[in-house]
Amino acid sequence: MLRTEVRIVASPGVLPRIHATGGLAARRTGPDIVHLIGTAATPLGGDELDIAVVVEPGARLCLRSVAATIALPGRTTPLSHAHWTFEVGAGGELDVDPEPTVIAGGAVHHAVTTVRLAEDARLRLRERVQVGRTDETVGHWRGDLVADLDSMPLLRHRLELGEDSPTDDALAAPRAITSVLRYPDESGSRTWGLDAALLPLAAGGSLYTWTGARLSDEPIAEIEVAAIQR
Repeated sequence: MLRTEVRIVASPGVLPRIHATGGLAARRTGPDIVHLIGTAATPLGGDELDIAVVVEPGARLCLRSVAATIALPGRTTPLSHAHWTFEVGAGGELDVDPEPTVIAGGAVHHAVTTVRLAEDARLRLRERVQVGRTDETVGHWRGDLVADLDSMPLLRHRLELGEDSPTDDALAAPRAITSVLRYPDESGSRTWGLDAALLPLAAGGSLYTWTGARLSDEPIAEIEVAAIQR
């Protein structure tokens, strides 16, 4: 079992500070851009990833990754965990858009994302997940998203994909998902067929969700959705 910890702190006027141990490293690729880089095969079953990002008041950060994350089953357990924590201070701005997480056949991966925003902070948080590589259909992913605006709840959201999930069906079941949380955002609600929806949040902001068989099937890229709404 491997435990990975990454800490990134963005402050106004200086380069982001980074501390990383385990199977991930992080590199500054611009004044306010950080890329996550895999240094070991993780997460395997039994592994834990703990990534925390702090954007101090008035600072800005873009967080990306250089490649997809592949969750694999371990020898003794198929289950791995990831914990993401994002904190954005007053006037801060955070844009998170890593490459997709791919759940390999037989793997089970649970991700918990916690967001704390100041009222005048800005956030774009995009997550993409694919259950199964080519010709694989088994595997399970669960994602929890907990977001607060100061001391007020902004969002409580859980999604599951794959084998034994509530959406699993012998005839047809989604195996891919894109989810985008934006704050602030005054867009109204909108749907695209039965697979995609943009929903306003009561405290401000919006949540876009698309599900399908493969990530490549998403008919409208998230950036296009934002442009349509504006």
